[in-house]
Amino acid sequence: MITGPIIALVFVALVVWLLVKKMNPIAVLLFSGLVMLVVSFFLGLPLAKIKSPTGLAGFNFIQYLIESLTDINAGVGLVIMIISGFVAYMDKIGASDALVTLAMKPLSVFKKFPYVLASLVVPLGQFLFISIPSAAGLALLLMATIFPILVKLGVSRLSAVSLITATTAFGIGPASAIALSAADVLQMDITAFFFGYQIPLVVVLSATVTVSYFFVNQYYDRKLKAEEQLHPHEEPAPVQKEKAPLLYGILPVLPLVLLLMFSDFANLFPIPIKVDTNIAMLIGLFTAMVCEWIRKGDLKAVLQSLDVFWNGMGDIFKSVVTLIVAADIFSKGLISLGFIDGLLSVSQHIGLGGIGISLVMTIMIFLASILMGSGNAAFFAFGPLVPAIAGPLGVKSVQMILPMAMAASMGRTVSPIAGVLVAAATLGKVSPVDVVKRNMIPFLLALVVMLVYNFL
Repeated sequence: MITGPIIALVFVALVVWLLVKKMNPIAVLLFSGLVMLVVSFFLGLPLAKIKSPTGLAGFNFIQYLIESLTDINAGVGLVIMIISGFVAYMDKIGASDALVTLAMKPLSVFKKFPYVLASLVVPLGQFLFISIPSAAGLALLLMATIFPILVKLGVSRLSAVSLITATTAFGIGPASAIALSAADVLQMDITAFFFGYQIPLVVVLSATVTVSYFFVNQYYDRKLKAEEQLHPHEEPAPVQKEKAPLLYGILPVLPLVLLLMFSDFANLFPIPIKVDTNIAMLIGLFTAMVCEWIRKGDLKAVLQSLDVFWNGMGDIFKSVVTLIVAADIFSKGLISLGFIDGLLSVSQHIGLGGIGISLVMTIMIFLASILMGSGNAAFFAFGPLVPAIAGPLGVKSVQMILPMAMAASMGRTVSPIAGVLVAAATLGKVSPVDVVKRNMIPFLLALVVMLVYNFL
């Protein structure tokens, strides 16, 4: 049925127009998603899956919102809130400043070449992303540790945020949901898929993105400085913070160390011990509180300081987690109207050969990931269809699915509604749209390089 996808495109255009007009993005995405679900119902289209139907269609639309709030708050939303609270607490006790002071001594050699060090954040972060597969979790950890160091070296806040979000662009390895799904579709061992296909491609793409960011961020930062000279604005008065001991510089990095120590790759313990991002952050928080108690000797004040953590969680909930929920409802609306099926149908009927169809599907997943703010949603919709398409077209399934999987996670990095990007931009006090502008050129270039590498 072609009516649904056409209506979906109309809604996409309407949402883009409303966002350009600076309408509230949470409200725009939420209500457009709900309206698309209602339209899908009246068109008789199969709606997105609902876990606990209420028995009445009108109430089911509200149930979508309830389930999205429940699922996201129990998953990525909780991770984002805990990390945000941790970052706020580290900033309050002066641990973030202590980390910067410690790091600046060995890194002072890069003072004249800040963009060299900044660009190297991409491959370093990509390595960490294999062990810490939560995009939002890793990005916010890096916002707590790497971001203040980059800014102190002279890199703009926008450049620092863009580089940190770029570290989550390639979802690879045994812990990646997209990689696991791709290996399952291919009926291939995840380790063989990781080392045999993902690693060689990501080495090329990571090098491409690293070099392009070196030039792109310098160009945009020069423009930013020129605009600030033409239109200077007053900086808010700096908040007075306590001067913490240099030893406190270890505290912001502690969760990262714990995650790496207890990861499957480190394999340091005879009995597997599972430490996720939430556990690592809370251990870091409680360790910081104990350090504060030892330093100040005032238990009442230390317990009172926990309010900083809760406030940090609340602030990120109202600005970021709610946006992720709204984006989830929006993507459900698109799926219910047959947007994904429509894209697939077009790709199958435009008369292209196997490689042509692969190119089109890779680009479509990239665009769908941008629109939905989720690489998983885009890939899970297309990926399982590959074996049925690849065989008749004379293309190897792995040759088709590899760029599709990579395009899904890359598209999320240039989506202004992706949770990871919104969360990092909020902490960095920059606009998500401005971060997308920084990310667009490196990842469009990476997309082209990937397609050439894979198909030529």
